Amino acid sequence: MILPLGGFVLGALIGAVRARMRGGRVLDMLQWGAACGVIVAIVGLFVLVYIQRAAVV
Repeated sequence: MILPLGGFVLGALIGAVRARMRGGRVLDMLQWGAACGVIVAIVGLFVLVYIQRAAVV
């Protein structure tokens, strides 16, 4: 259950840092953080589903 949430936080931090390194403003950092956060959260969701399905066997 924590993988998608943790993935979102980690992705948001990575996205904000990437935007800041490229010279982005606050809104750029928010946009990059949100986009990367959603992407990593979706990956975390798929990993969670796989773990749950594999444990049922």
